[in-house]
Amino acid sequence: MGTKLNPVAVTFLGCFLLFPLVLSASDDGLMRIGLKRRRLDKNSWNAARLDLNEGKLLMRPSAGMHNLNGNLRDSGDSDVVALKNYMDAQYFGEIGVGSPPQNFTVIFDTGSSNLWVPSAKCHFSLACYMHPRYKSSHSSTYKKNGKPADIHYGTGSISGFFSQDHVEVGDLIVEDQEFIEATKEPGITFLLAKFDGILGLGFQEISVGNAVPVWYNMVNQGLVKDPVFSFWFNRNAEEEEGGEIVFGGVDPSHYEGEHTYVPVTRKGYWQFDMGDVLIGGKTTGFCAGGCSAIADSGTSLMAGPTTIITEVNHAIGAAGVVSEECKAVVAQYGETIIQKLLAKEEPHKICSEIGLCTFDGTRGVSMGIETVVDGKNKKVSGRLNDAMCSTCEMTVVWMQNQLRLNETQDRILSYVNELCSRLPSPMGESAVDCAGLSSMPNVSFTIGGRVFDLSPEQYILKVGDGDSAQCISGFTALDVPPPRGPLWILGDVFMGQYHTVFDYGNLRVGFAKAA
Repeated sequence: MGTKLNPVAVTFLGCFLLFPLVLSASDDGLMRIGLKRRRLDKNSWNAARLDLNEGKLLMRPSAGMHNLNGNLRDSGDSDVVALKNYMDAQYFGEIGVGSPPQNFTVIFDTGSSNLWVPSAKCHFSLACYMHPRYKSSHSSTYKKNGKPADIHYGTGSISGFFSQDHVEVGDLIVEDQEFIEATKEPGITFLLAKFDGILGLGFQEISVGNAVPVWYNMVNQGLVKDPVFSFWFNRNAEEEEGGEIVFGGVDPSHYEGEHTYVPVTRKGYWQFDMGDVLIGGKTTGFCAGGCSAIADSGTSLMAGPTTIITEVNHAIGAAGVVSEECKAVVAQYGETIIQKLLAKEEPHKICSEIGLCTFDGTRGVSMGIETVVDGKNKKVSGRLNDAMCSTCEMTVVWMQNQLRLNETQDRILSYVNELCSRLPSPMGESAVDCAGLSSMPNVSFTIGGRVFDLSPEQYILKVGDGDSAQCISGFTALDVPPPRGPLWILGDVFMGQYHTVFDYGNLRVGFAKAA
């Protein structure tokens, strides 16, 4: 996925060794690539937290996290990839590059569009020595390119140069595929990763160097029956089989009932419009007027607006971080916000009217302001100013939702203060009590007019085994401003429950209950 964008994703490192892959082509004209899954363990989780904490410093869009060498169509497109964190990935497959094929384990990632693998010319990054490296001199079909390439993610980066060679995916051979030979893989992310590289399945619009994606060449070279591919993830942790990606169509044994299809609204990622998000069948308010979403096989979790994630944390009892800025806004402006809402003032203008944001014509944006914090006059600017503005806008949504339920002012102020204490951790994770799953509500997403439910057993992830096991919420905060956002990233937690079809020919995405 990786928007990434603002936040992102709780990270999981696993210890499962990959077994030989099952590659099969059948009489139905479909190419099936077996995926293997790794389990989550506490040690690797803790190691991943260190890298995520460091990477958070680089997650602001202004930091230029995604260098597309001039090929990025607009700055909004950099957000998602810039926040991708592949350390949380659990599903991998195998490909071959060159003739004869040199094998690599890759993530099939619908949230990016390039293919890259470690290069034999990578001499100064320890991560390269922990994985197979592509040797161009060993391939009879190699063609030199040499154009530099550079991709920065939320918790890792790679740089190198483009080359061209045949790529083997199952029994399919994609000829003259442009890909990146990674010569630098700094940081802990790729050092500890259980995969060697990434095979992007997004659109060419977000491809670094404008390289033609592998999937495009599969279609253009007539290698697949139909311009469609689909994912089935096996979420049964007791089974060895991790799942399957099918190129050329869908396997009816992977799903139940009919798919609900929605059109791709913005090429680049597999992005579509999504409706309301429900907690226990009740609206959260924030996406009632619609949000955007991305189906992202390269992200394990569900990433969404902090406003909603905080409500989810409150409903499931997830431990968050007390936000003094949030409570300061409620204490100083809470009653004023309620009165303005009762007076039917436009909600999206309230924070600018009380001086915490400035109105840009569609929404509030941060500004330098004078305010009172802990009884002292202070100039608020930079990160604190951003926090006050965004916190105010979240508070408006929360209070508006409570007023619809006819709650009293005292109850509303108390509830919003509780939400302040449930704001997601800056490090992304939100721990929950493993014994409390039975009392947690369903969280549901409205897509194409249909409600897709996730039960607690489906959105809570278990890290480790036995008495020392830890339960982690499958939701993490991600704030993407308009026009790209508000945005949800529907990762493996969602795609594991709902078989997902990526229909390139008709530019649509489909979901059905996974078999």
